[in-house]
Amino acid sequence: MLDAFSRAVVSADAKTATLGTAEIASLRSYVAEGNKRLDAVNAITSNASCIVSDAVTGMICENTGLIQAGGNCYPNRRMAACLRDGEIVLRYISYALLAGDASVLDDRCLNGLKETYIALGVPLQSAGRAVSIMKSSATAHINETNSQAMGGTRFRKMETIKGDCSSLVSEAGSYFDRVISALG
Repeated sequence: MLDAFSRAVVSADAKTATLGTAEIASLRSYVAEGNKRLDAVNAITSNASCIVSDAVTGMICENTGLIQAGGNCYPNRRMAACLRDGEIVLRYISYALLAGDASVLDDRCLNGLKETYIALGVPLQSAGRAVSIMKSSATAHINETNSQAMGGTRFRKMETIKGDCSSLVSEAGSYFDRVISALG
């Protein structure tokens, strides 16, 4: 797993050069946004169970055959496996967001995921849809666009550093898109 600093050093080393001004500026930006990055990861991890359960519920509402006899979320142990897998994917996305690098997501989560799901008979389209719903929910939490009206009794407003989080929302979204693409 590479973080922003390791990635800069490895890249410079591959070019047999020292860190340039562009790399140093990128690292300064990474450090300056550190608290917002931590708050974004906290927003995801603090709401992980809700994000995953809502995504699986949404996926099932769109395809009710998944919970009927013979469906991929029937019986309960398959549903539990689906929820577990969603939490694992979300965890690795939060690791990637914290590190500012997708290598941990690629190496430890996505490498062979599609082939494994095909072998297990998991419908890739449904899994991709669940990840898409998780993306919407997680980015709303990062951007604090979640509201009491939408969340009801499970609503939880996170206290974060004030400022523009659009770059972090975009970065997190790209990690979710990576997962969706890997399943496609």
